Amino acid sequence: MRNLFQEVWESVRRNKLRTALTGFAVAWGLFMLIVLLGIGNGLRHSTEANMGDISVNVMEVWGGRTSVPYDGLQEGRRIRIDETDVRITAGPDFADVIDEVAPTISQSGIRVSYGKRSLATTLEGVTPEFSAMNKIQILEGRFLNEKDMAGKRKVAVVSSRDAENLLDGSTDYAQLVGRRVRTDSGISLLVVGVFKVDRSSMGASFYVPYATLRGIYAKGQYVDDITFTFHGLASEEENEAFENRYRAILNTRHRADPTDVTAVRVFNRFRQSLMMDKGMNLLNVGLWIIGLFTLLSGIVGVSNIMLITVKERTHEFGIRKAIGATPGALIKLIIAEAVSITGVFGYLGMIAGMAVCEVVNLVLGKNSMSVMGEEFRGIVDPTVGVDVALEATLLLIVAGTVAGLIPAWKAARVRPIEALRAD
Repeated sequence: MRNLFQEVWESVRRNKLRTALTGFAVAWGLFMLIVLLGIGNGLRHSTEANMGDISVNVMEVWGGRTSVPYDGLQEGRRIRIDETDVRITAGPDFADVIDEVAPTISQSGIRVSYGKRSLATTLEGVTPEFSAMNKIQILEGRFLNEKDMAGKRKVAVVSSRDAENLLDGSTDYAQLVGRRVRTDSGISLLVVGVFKVDRSSMGASFYVPYATLRGIYAKGQYVDDITFTFHGLASEEENEAFENRYRAILNTRHRADPTDVTAVRVFNRFRQSLMMDKGMNLLNVGLWIIGLFTLLSGIVGVSNIMLITVKERTHEFGIRKAIGATPGALIKLIIAEAVSITGVFGYLGMIAGMAVCEVVNLVLGKNSMSVMGEEFRGIVDPTVGVDVALEATLLLIVAGTVAGLIPAWKAARVRPIEALRAD
């Protein structure tokens, strides 16, 4: 074995530049594969981090417009969700799937003042269940509770953005909790909490009890939308089947075609999550394919260089066979050289790729950007596990072995007489 490696080393030493260029192609291929996989992991992790504050097993329902004629009525008719739809949603027809139901109403164009500061906002009437469904993060105080609902209390939970505006830029939200703000219509609201503005805020600035807002602004029986949590729907097919069943019942009640998807609109966060997972899996497969083709170029280079080596050493191989070298010994020599080049330079490419991923993680992994008051992280932990890196390197070594087979087979078939005649 020692003699074998000495021969490999001598061959590499005699062709330093050629070996270095071939090795660089191999190292570059594995380097690109590791970096691409790291970027793919970073995008996947960022998606998980950005979606982490949103409950997945939630559906949102609101009224739309009919798209087809039905029951003697023309298309384009507006459908408005109401309290009866809320009762149906929470009723026995869907008790096998639906857990908690939270209707929502809103009143926009409200001006709220606190001391000398004022701002324009939207009051959104919600129930206590709304907080858990949307993972609302309370920074100070509390969210609305059942006592607020039962007593139709005039209380409000304020967004951190609006709290800062009312406090003249201060982030000491405790100053506002327990104080009263006044609307332009003269309604006094006691601030009981301040929540963090993020994707769960859904654009609302003030949350007030559902019953309170309905009574103050005489909203009647209509609601803006219905949000509910569900269980037992594990696949996309099960989710789609339930959506169709749910929509058919509500559509029929509003004299719309049971299959009309625009009459009663249903947004399923779980299906959205499944679609994002599929997209990330496709991205990961695409990155693997790009990386492997980049790696393939290095493997082809190794095969070519070994063919050239065999051609240049034809005379030497003839002498070896003439003095007793077996075809197996020549095959072992050529394959050992191919594996050595791919193994050593592949390892260097793997180390460089993992180092770049770590640098990207240090530079970009902790950064975030603010879009319309919401924090988004672009790349999170764009690294590749050691197991994946080693598997890629092992794959490269196997490919190097395959790359050396044809040149090795050619060397083994050299006939001593013809080889000794070769120039």
